[in-house]
Amino acid sequence: MKKKWIAVIGSGVLIVGIAVAGLSYADADNSEVRNGTIRVDKHAEADFPSMAKISMDQATQKALAAVNGQVLKTELEDENGFLVYGVEVVSADKSIMEVKVDAGSGKVLATERDKKDEEDRDFGKEDESHDEDGAV
Repeated sequence: MKKKWIAVIGSGVLIVGIAVAGLSYADADNSEVRNGTIRVDKHAEADFPSMAKISMDQATQKALAAVNGQVLKTELEDENGFLVYGVEVVSADKSIMEVKVDAGSGKVLATERDKKDEEDRDFGKEDESHDEDGAV
């Protein structure tokens, strides 16, 4: 009887553990690069092109598969210690999305709405309150 209770309690703990892990995974956002295949610890930016395993064109195609639109800009960059292609895509709703593509595997690691453009729009609203000479 004692073994049966231990099995029941153990199963309950396992189920709760799996549920908690699932909820944590569901809450994780997809806007930050947390891993990659190429580390760029102490490399100079000039070394990035020779370190990449996929081409800029391949990275662009992967980004467009993740976010439908037109590419504005693609560049190799260090994102949290990993070499990625940062691809800016203008989506159908005219928002600018930043897609991070692993420069080693071609896997899309993160996507997020570009915050700089939202800040620019806010700045533009402030500018409207001034005339051409800068007077309020």
